[in-house]
Order: sequence, then structure tokens, then C-alpha cells
Amino acid sequence: MPRRNLNDLLAFVTVAREASFTKAAGTLGVTQSALSQAIRGLEERLQIRLLTRTTRSVAPTSAGERLMNAIGHRFDEIEAELDALTDLREKPAGTVRITCGDNVMHTVLLPKLMPLLRTYPDIKLEFDMNYGFRDIVADRFDAGVRMGNTIDNDMIAVPIGPPLQMAVVASPAYFSAHPAPKTPADLTQHQCINQRMPTSGGLYVWDFEKRGRKVNVRVDGPLIFNTAPPQVDAALAGLGISLLPEDELMPHIASGRLVRVLQDWCPKFAGYHLYYPSRRQPSPAFSLVVEALRLGRPAR
Repeated sequence: MPRRNLNDLLAFVTVAREASFTKAAGTLGVTQSALSQAIRGLEERLQIRLLTRTTRSVAPTSAGERLMNAIGHRFDEIEAELDALTDLREKPAGTVRITCGDNVMHTVLLPKLMPLLRTYPDIKLEFDMNYGFRDIVADRFDAGVRMGNTIDNDMIAVPIGPPLQMAVVASPAYFSAHPAPKTPADLTQHQCINQRMPTSGGLYVWDFEKRGRKVNVRVDGPLIFNTAPPQVDAALAGLGISLLPEDELMPHIASGRLVRVLQDWCPKFAGYHLYYPSRRQPSPAFSLVVEALRLGRPAR
């Protein structure tokens, strides 16, 4: 069954309320002749007269009154909802759900988003701490945070941090007892802190590159973790060598509590990106979150 033209119904409701084709045409921004044609077409399709026209007035017939009572308030509800959406755009509200790692939440997301919450108190943020690759569509997240080179091509990716390097580190105490590695191959002679990958379940293979030469090293050691924070703690305790993104380690490197080695074997790579589905229409609240996080917009 073909869908009815709602413009003709709106034309009828407006004429009936204004009791004038002239006033109704002005309200709708159309000509009187176009309005008359729309009403005439509606009456012909319904095969019933809806308006009684005289030289001085326009009034609904009994059928027109019935139609007005049935649909007039519907257009009012539509107008009210459209007004509410306008208010939502001007005063964004709602919950934005983001899945991310612990470190990036503390170093990037919270510093940049706290000013946003103070400006827009009706926005709520929910963070899911997860080191696996969550399906943000299936799990109903608005966005996720990953390194830029791990994001699927069908996602929109917005850089929220600068390029990074991996960092190979250990404590001064560890290196006082063991010679610092000069090449990636030397790591096989050291106690290394391993990471269990959340997606594949295998151990992370340490990969390096220098002047186009790529080297993969399978390290061994007494500890295996599936998240970064305990790896940092173990390195600080002198229990072995750790390989992590440098932003997880920089405060400890700067303070001298960790010593960085093999930096020339660690090329830069795309840093943290916020990613979300390309086909999703963003809400006003989510659009504000994206703009607040976008690289080059520091927290205020």
C-alpha cells in the first residue's frame, strides 16, 4: 500500500486551524494556489469533502472535524519532539560509553574530558577498562581507543595522542647484575616480562626494526601478565626487562627508576586513536567528546 503524503495532511490541519487559506499559506510558506491544490488533491484521494469554503470563511466539515481530532495533535507532538531535539543540540545530554585501556584513560581521556563535563553537566561518561579488542557495535559502545595501526578500515579513527615508540626497560638494579642488551637478539639471554595477548591467547612476540631491518624475538622469563600495570611494577622491582608503549613508562624513565635500552631499534608508530562506526549518526554529546579528544586540542 502506497504511503500517504503527510504534506497534504499538514496543509489541511493548518488551514482548518487558521480558518483561512491566506493565513495558512503564510504559515507554511507556500502560495494559496499550491495550498488549494494540495487540499483538493487530499479530498479527491479520500473521496470526501473536508472543508467548507465561502467567500468569507473556511471551516471543516464533520469529516474534517473528525480528521482534525484524530491527527491534529500528532503534528503538535512531532513539532514538540523536533523542538526537544533542537534543545538537545544546544544543551547536549546523555551517556557516552568508551572502551579503553587503563593508562590512556588517565593520561589522555580524563584530562581532556573533565572540562567538558564541567561545561555540559548533563553529559555522562562510562569507561570500560579492557585490553582486548572489543566489538564496539555488538557491545553497544559509542567508541573505543586503540593504537592507530590496529583499527579496522571500516571505522572512523580520530588521533587523540602523538606518535609513540615501544620502550625496552629494566631497573638500574637489574642492569647492575646483568649487562644491558646491545641488540634485540641479546634479549634471549635475559629474564623478560612476558605478556599474554588478550585476543589470540599467545605470548607477545617482541618486534623491532632498524634501518629497514625487522627482527622478531621470542623472549622468556619468570613472569607473564595480560595487562600493562603489573609489568611496570615487575620491572620497577628488578624482576626483568619489559617492553611496553613508552607512555606507560615515561615517568619512571624520567625519574631514573627505569633505564631504557635499544631505543634505536624501536621505530615510531601511530599513537592512540578514538574509533567508532562510520555509519553511526553521532549524538551531540558524542560529537563534543570527539572534538574534546581530537589531537591538537589540549585540555583546558
